Amino acid sequence: MKDGAGIFEKRSTCPYCGVGCGVVLRPDGSGGIDVRGDQVHPANFGRLCSKGSALAETVWLHDRLLSPRVNGDETDWDSALSLVAQKFSDTIAQHGPDSVAFYVSGQLLTEDYYVANKLMKGFIGSANIDTNSRLCMASSVAGHKRAFGTDTVPGTYEDLEEADLIVLVGSNMAWCHPVLYQRVLAAKKARPGLKVVVVDPRRTASCDAADLHLPLKPGTDVALFNGLLTALYEGGALDAAYLRNIAGFDEALHAAMADDPAATGLEASDIRKFYRMWMGKEKVVTVYSQGVNQSSSGSDKVNSILNCHLATGRIGKPGMGPLSVTGQPNAMGGREVGGLANMLACHLDIENADHRQAVRDFWDAPHMPTAAGLKAVDMFRAVGEGKIKALWIIHTNPAVSMPDVDAVRAAIKGCDFTVVSDITANTDTARLADVLLPASAWAEKDGTVTNSDRTISRQRSVLPAPGQARADWAILADVARRMGFEAAFDYESPAEIFREYAALSGVAGMLGKDFDISGWSDLDDHGYEALEPTRWPVTKTRQGGRFFADGRFFTPDGKGRMLAVRMREPVARTAPRFPFRLNTGRIRDQWHTMTRTAKSPRLSAHLAEPFLEVNPEDAQTLGIQPAALVRVTSPIGSCILRALITDAVRPGQVFAPIHWTGETAPSARIDVLVPSVVDPVSGQPESKAAVVAVAEFKPEWYGFGVSRNDLTCDAAYWARARTNAGWRVEMAGETVPLDWQAYAAKMLGVEGADCQSVSDPASGVHRFAFYRDGVLEAAFFASPKPVAVMRDYLAALPGQAADHAVTGMAPADQPDPGPVVCSCFSVGVNTILAAIEGQGLATVDQIGAALQAGTNCGSCRPELEALLSKATVLEAAE
Repeated sequence: MKDGAGIFEKRSTCPYCGVGCGVVLRPDGSGGIDVRGDQVHPANFGRLCSKGSALAETVWLHDRLLSPRVNGDETDWDSALSLVAQKFSDTIAQHGPDSVAFYVSGQLLTEDYYVANKLMKGFIGSANIDTNSRLCMASSVAGHKRAFGTDTVPGTYEDLEEADLIVLVGSNMAWCHPVLYQRVLAAKKARPGLKVVVVDPRRTASCDAADLHLPLKPGTDVALFNGLLTALYEGGALDAAYLRNIAGFDEALHAAMADDPAATGLEASDIRKFYRMWMGKEKVVTVYSQGVNQSSSGSDKVNSILNCHLATGRIGKPGMGPLSVTGQPNAMGGREVGGLANMLACHLDIENADHRQAVRDFWDAPHMPTAAGLKAVDMFRAVGEGKIKALWIIHTNPAVSMPDVDAVRAAIKGCDFTVVSDITANTDTARLADVLLPASAWAEKDGTVTNSDRTISRQRSVLPAPGQARADWAILADVARRMGFEAAFDYESPAEIFREYAALSGVAGMLGKDFDISGWSDLDDHGYEALEPTRWPVTKTRQGGRFFADGRFFTPDGKGRMLAVRMREPVARTAPRFPFRLNTGRIRDQWHTMTRTAKSPRLSAHLAEPFLEVNPEDAQTLGIQPAALVRVTSPIGSCILRALITDAVRPGQVFAPIHWTGETAPSARIDVLVPSVVDPVSGQPESKAAVVAVAEFKPEWYGFGVSRNDLTCDAAYWARARTNAGWRVEMAGETVPLDWQAYAAKMLGVEGADCQSVSDPASGVHRFAFYRDGVLEAAFFASPKPVAVMRDYLAALPGQAADHAVTGMAPADQPDPGPVVCSCFSVGVNTILAAIEGQGLATVDQIGAALQAGTNCGSCRPELEALLSKATVLEAAE
């Protein structure tokens, strides 16, 4: 399509979270793109979060993998793919089909996922294909299947606008799904009677608009919801008519009554208030995410929530039901296409003989596994044990994201043959591969994705794939043909794959499954190109809508299931040696392992360094000062993080973000702390309940640097982030360099540059500014104590004359904006505070009118509120 000026543009989808926001992309004529929200997409209606707003900053080609590599050497596609096909074929011939595995990703498009699943399960004959969605949504899948008979999301995003009570459980929606959170805030503003409850051990940005925050003890969600089920029963709030469609009620209620909500550690009055709100508001939506799923009892937590909705009939009706929000753009599409090791495509069951035969017949496949394959944790354990000898990893970074990650790294490194398909060679996982295959990236590839409320949207290309990069479906199909499966993988376009997939879903529909998009099985290429966002199912008789309001389910007897579940403590127990419970999660402006978001300077400006949230009481006991470095140790590993002292976490609990890697902060890799404990039903790792010890890390020196050039760091601790002018880096070392100037010049990539220095060997304070032709190339500051300089001001100086840089301070006539608060418009804290004081701003909306801060995605509004409160307190003190 064309915009008002007649310039070519395309509608597509954002590649980040499972909200599935629509975007409009326009090439800028210089190899980049312009991005704006799609005003008519039903997920976001034009709104984008900070990450989506910065997408145009992430498409540059600086670190792109542009050609295949074998053992580090560039080669051609024919040689690389022939080697992959031969190695996999030989391994299967010698050791059987279960000696190979695929580990794939929610970053894949549905068509890519479909080809990978078909190749592994139908033609290689193994179910050893799993996805990184195992790490985020597998417990939800298991809970859905146990309750509904299928992995069905009952409701829709529109339920958020219709609800009278929204309960966020283990979901920091304000930061992790910001556009949905803005829909909640808009609904609350339009209908002040709408109540919001946040159930989370940690106080997050989502609590800003909550009417009640329940900071329960980690792992006690089942006790809370079992108590709710009991209260619903005792309060006469059950739906007797609906319960005639449900099996297992008596057993579920008996189990619920055996749990004590006091195990949550919550105030009894707050528990009663929550239960009264749930009983008093018929239209209830319970939104849950990783805080529920990433647990050794995650499946039971899901079913404890579903039990309450089933018992009251509050499901599948406007404004009612459970809503699982997914973490990746196509986590849902991967579940639908059978990307998990225990599923077949179209929600069919791998252990059901009729389902297996139906898929085998449809594919005309030579093989079909009869049992589930290895789930992610078990898969990499089998790699380490030598049982899996050929591994293909596609668009994911398990050498950072898996639990017990050092063991996973060793397993990948020791595997006989490892292939990695990705857009860059600069990931922790790619560095371990024997073969690297250059894949096309977002904005370069065509296909479909499914978001968290079952809406299928097109992702469209607007940029040519650089170098020799190819679409994932094409790479997979080419290898399949070379393995001897020519006819089954003779695809020429994603549209052709989509039609086949839609036709297979019709088979699933005839077998009584929910996922059916057979109405698209005859969609021509033009129709595929023009496909509008549409919620499934799509058949000749039905499109979209909600499930289960009619009391009909996808179980053998057509009844829903309530599960008898009991609270189980996290597997790892705190002890004097490891007294803290570690919670992990995301921050507002970064994504997964930062291979995309770290390219954006403004996304890196908000929280530029890995950190550990520590309660003030614990910090005082441990003798930890604000901004000190701390060593965090678990029974399996340790890391170094910056201490952030805050009452957002309760005593005995700590929190750290997951994003930093060996590329950005090697000592801050969080999954070295997390053991490979999994939910016995879903196989999902327990990522939010590791036990750790915390102690101050006492380096010999601290450093801060900025540079126009790539950095080469070798200190005990370093964390780098991109800036508009190049890079910034925080450092700390255990060994003092013999020559500080030489050390700084080499690390900053400015050897041979002119140097301005101020050094005091007696105090250990050193300051250097490096210039070429009068232009600042880099600056570095070292001290035995944390370096006190204007970091955000300095980060903008490389490339300027800046003859004062060695002072580390801004001149009086050049105010320091301070750390970024609003990433969408790059507004710093000092700018905001100055406007509050100088213009008499009293509300967040007034700040937005003056500075734009908080007017786009709204994720920074809680921080703006906090700054207003701080300014009010300071004014009162004066």
